[in-house]
Amino acid sequence: MHIPKDTNHTLNNLLRGELAATQTYQQALDVLADAPGATDLRRIHDEHREAANTLRLQIREVGGEPDHSSGSWGTWAGMVEGAANLLGPKVAALSLKQGEEVGMRDYENALQTDHLPADCKMLIDNCLLPHTREHIATLERIIESL
Repeated sequence: MHIPKDTNHTLNNLLRGELAATQTYQQALDVLADAPGATDLRRIHDEHREAANTLRLQIREVGGEPDHSSGSWGTWAGMVEGAANLLGPKVAALSLKQGEEVGMRDYENALQTDHLPADCKMLIDNCLLPHTREHIATLERIIESL
């Protein structure tokens, strides 16, 4: 089975976002390991890792080849998080929230495309997007506590 180019591009873009999120949360935990909400941050990190694994499987199921790195997403995430680390925990948490908001928009945009198979859209709508929205709410609580 051959995956359409648009489907491959969209799913791999979502995967790169999840890989970048995993990297960013790992870096943020270095700064926020003792901050209020650190347990939540570890859970969110794990959920991003699980989302990346799920997207890899989804890409393979439709006949594609998953990307292996976060690409430019990872470079951007690393720069943002590096700056946030220098400026403290609140800025680090704010940068995580901004990243989640970008991820939410990416998932919402993917749902609007015509080229994703129904099972891909169901995964996004029922699992990945709700998790992302919950991550934003959790980060808002953490930011308020810092």
